Amino acid sequence: MTRTVRDVPPPLELACLRALWSLQEGNVRSVQEIVTQSRPLAYTTIMTVLDRLVRKGKLSRRKVGRSFVYAPSQTRDSLRHAAVKELVDGYFDGSQDALLAFLRGGTEPAPAHAEPEGHIDTVLL
Repeated sequence: MTRTVRDVPPPLELACLRALWSLQEGNVRSVQEIVTQSRPLAYTTIMTVLDRLVRKGKLSRRKVGRSFVYAPSQTRDSLRHAAVKELVDGYFDGSQDALLAFLRGGTEPAPAHAEPEGHIDTVLL
């Protein structure tokens, strides 16, 4: 089975991205300090996740001395757009109107060709 790269990263990758969005750039240790405030993770775990994000094109890195400095290649808003698109495509059949109706607490909007509620079709009379 061929694996594809999703636009929306899993939770740990997202936590590392959030840390770097707040820092603008940082090394493994600085990202670890932020991420481990919510869950304890080893330095090597963070290093592996950052390397994975570089391979996926979501981060860039440059060598500074003996370590790497990482910076986001993707903005928070571009990732939000990708996440909403994945949500709309997966759960609302690509319809943004259906998502908005759901968020408003209603049901999915009627198809464009449907008659308004309470309308009597006079053709059949």
